[in-house]
Amino acid sequence: MPASHVSFRRRVHDVLFEHDSPAERAFDLVLIVAIVVSVIVVMLDSVASVRLRYGRALWIAEWAFTILFTAEYLARLWSSERPLRYARSFYGVIDLLAIAPAYLAMLFPAGRYLVTLRVLRVVRTFRILKLAQYVQEAAVLSQALRASRHKITVFISVVMSVVTVMGSLMYLVEGSASGFTSIPQGIYWAIVTMTTVGYGDIAPVTPLGKFMAAALMIVGYGVIAVPTGIVTLELDRASRGDAPPRECPGCGTPRHDRDAGYCKYCGTEL
Repeated sequence: MPASHVSFRRRVHDVLFEHDSPAERAFDLVLIVAIVVSVIVVMLDSVASVRLRYGRALWIAEWAFTILFTAEYLARLWSSERPLRYARSFYGVIDLLAIAPAYLAMLFPAGRYLVTLRVLRVVRTFRILKLAQYVQEAAVLSQALRASRHKITVFISVVMSVVTVMGSLMYLVEGSASGFTSIPQGIYWAIVTMTTVGYGDIAPVTPLGKFMAAALMIVGYGVIAVPTGIVTLELDRASRGDAPPRECPGCGTPRHDRDAGYCKYCGTEL
């Protein structure tokens, strides 16, 4: 392969995949602007009045963006040392999803609005902006979520038990006359009520049902507060670099010393 061709291919690869030189960053910024504008075009096209007036212009713009992104995707495949590896990578799949719906729309017209998936490509922003300074914060958040997972799992289990019981009781108390046609329907109402969303599509009418609903609404405030407190505590501990309390796997005794090797009660290795 001629040296000039290798050099050109390498240059194309750097522009598409690297983010160091001004030209490479400029290309990425232009690409992101194109992605955002193309998504806006699709959104506008979903508005009947806008489509009626500017339908042809929007159609031309959408296909122009599709051709642009197709050319970019093919260029990435061509310039990659391992095209298959890129195609199967996270960004490769996203790049493919950005263009595939437009072509699928030729066979399935309703699928054309799936091109909004290309907004996922904006995740490249994080690579362009070099957000290395946030890596530590991300690690802290990840550590806090991992440390909270057992408590959160238990909490969610309790919540699911409560909504199941309340949904079942409301089915018995209110019945189908009030819209509680089944236990799953009652559970749906309990979830909506406990999370304080309150769609209002189903509502109790009997005094007992209203009393139960009021009690569930009050419990709902605790549902919001508890996981927040759990994660906040772990975030504070992780940000200060404190190790979580050590729990004995044998007897379950919590809060052992950090340097302890064995449980002081049952002798199980920590």
